[in-house]
Amino acid sequence: MQEEEARDTSGFKREITLYDAIMIVTGGMIGSGIFIVTADISQAVVSPGYMLLVWLISGFLTMVGAASYGELSSMFPKVGGQYVYLKEAYNKMVAFLYGWTLFLVIQTGVIAAVGVAFARFTGVLIPWFSEDNVLLRIGSFNFSSVQLLTIISIIFLTYINSRGVKSGKMIQNIFGSTKLIALFGLILFGLLMGVNDTAVEANFSDFWGPSGASTALPTGMALVSALGIAMVGALFSADSWNNIGFSGDEIVNPKRTIVLSMVIGTAIVMGIYLLINLVYLLVLPMHGSPDATTVLGQGITYADNARVAAAAAEVIGGYKATVAIAILIMISTFSCNNGAILSGARVYYAIAKDGLFFEKMGRLNKNGVPAAALWLQCIWACLLCLSGTFNDLLDYVVFAVMLFYILTIVGIFVLRKKRPELPRPYKAFGYPVLPALYVLISSAICIILLIDKPKFTWPGLIIVALGIPVYYLFGNRFRKIKA
Repeated sequence: MQEEEARDTSGFKREITLYDAIMIVTGGMIGSGIFIVTADISQAVVSPGYMLLVWLISGFLTMVGAASYGELSSMFPKVGGQYVYLKEAYNKMVAFLYGWTLFLVIQTGVIAAVGVAFARFTGVLIPWFSEDNVLLRIGSFNFSSVQLLTIISIIFLTYINSRGVKSGKMIQNIFGSTKLIALFGLILFGLLMGVNDTAVEANFSDFWGPSGASTALPTGMALVSALGIAMVGALFSADSWNNIGFSGDEIVNPKRTIVLSMVIGTAIVMGIYLLINLVYLLVLPMHGSPDATTVLGQGITYADNARVAAAAAEVIGGYKATVAIAILIMISTFSCNNGAILSGARVYYAIAKDGLFFEKMGRLNKNGVPAAALWLQCIWACLLCLSGTFNDLLDYVVFAVMLFYILTIVGIFVLRKKRPELPRPYKAFGYPVLPALYVLISSAICIILLIDKPKFTWPGLIIVALGIPVYYLFGNRFRKIKA
């Protein structure tokens, strides 16, 4: 048995360097969220100061999460990442529930949603790609050109990644680095040439006040609740920083590389997010009117279809800048999906190796990648795209995603007590204070969501809970087949 595991492990090719890993972290984190979620955040917190505070707290939590998570990745630098950490800290069932939710909605839902964002913004350049361009109608089911391009892009990226990790990382490096250069260019251009006097006066004359909002600034517990709700969008835009851990056996010097790439990658991304939001406030008034016909009149809160970045670009450089933003978002979403497709399949591989998923998912092809897991992920993501319900599913699992992050960070404390003898090449920065603070703040956000957003929290819990009977019913079957 040990010889078989050694052969399977050696089948992976250690070709992901530190630079590659940083590109996977940054590319996976930056999708379409930063270009649109600020509109919802501004509605929740009303004040420009509190809007930036939401991003600051989110950046702090993400950095602490990455720095803490590094202890686990250095202890268990194996394919499967968070699935492996949860299994070691708790048991196979807890780990399976994470893998179940990841496959059913989290990873595949993100792939579908980001693919649709790519197709929608392609429509800015090629109007034929539009959700109004229905290619097939069967009853209430509509198949549009946007869904067609989404499916083609997912299949294409899956094929590239099935050719080997070298192919996948090449796409990530090219598009990931281009995206970072373009984002820094956007920030520089906005700070040097895009500052709008009207926006500056509206947003910075009363930085911590309602700044022209039609509603009053929340206070006390209402403000705490508003901050917690607003942070969902910011945290989800900063998610996927942990995906690099899924590829442990493919990383050069993983005990060092995984930790460094997560810390460096999250620092770069959160710095970019803060600066981009500062540019938004310098270019657009935070509050406007939903009935306004200009981007300045609509402001950040009522930007058309929440496309804050596109509105800011129009103020800075007109139509040409708007097209440039559309191209940037296309690059961003393409890179994000490549990273999600590359990393997600490694978790399903790890689950299959434990006898909890189809045996074929636990095999590598001649290129040293879990091709069957990649294609199953592709099929399910495409079905979610066809269903048109993936956006709702993503809302439902934000709560579940945070729960698993909390469980994983708590796992550091569990393993310190349960397995003190294990070597820890890297220890969680600021332990026990910072990891405990992460757990407390994240738990508070979850409680706020349970109280104020039950529509989007309880369905997430139900999706996770459905994995329990699946674990006992199908897990036993898979184990018998493997035996």
